[in-house]
Amino acid sequence: MKKISLYLSLGFVVVALLLGVVIGYYLTPEYQTSMYLKDNMNLGQTGRTFDLRYINAMIAHHKGAILLAEQLGKNTIRPEMKKLSEEIIKDEPVAIAELYKWKKDWYGDTRIVRDPIVANLGQADDTLDLRFLNAMISHHEDGVLMTKETRIKSNRTEILNNADAVEQFLSNGIEALKGLRKNWYNI
Repeated sequence: MKKISLYLSLGFVVVALLLGVVIGYYLTPEYQTSMYLKDNMNLGQTGRTFDLRYINAMIAHHKGAILLAEQLGKNTIRPEMKKLSEEIIKDEPVAIAELYKWKKDWYGDTRIVRDPIVANLGQADDTLDLRFLNAMISHHEDGVLMTKETRIKSNRTEILNNADAVEQFLSNGIEALKGLRKNWYNI
């Protein structure tokens, strides 16, 4: 009888501990943020360096588009996708240069932003373009989340104008990419 009550007591302690952790986690703001507010990229709190964090994140975002486009351009057989790849590779460095200029002028920061890790699109086959479209749609959606967060947290006109322009471009891009995916793959 004594052994049973010892195991029973231990069981109650473990259950109470787990229940306490779950209730505590549920009641904290971190739980609310992690479980329900998936609408930001988490560039951190507003403050003196928020715009710098946006600049660095947007540089990485543009570099990610280039890395995906390079993979596509080497392997796609569709002329439309080759053209899209070439446009991305040509246009994104212009946006990156402007961001690096702001970074240097406003913060004296000349550090290079590392290339992000992007999806490996794999070998050329019948679904390469689909993999690119899916990756780029997701990439654009992440960028839209970043611009929405930035419009709430920044007060610098140039950053706000950039976020507006980027969000408009990405939103239009998402629709265009989804249209291609629908036409070619019926998805």
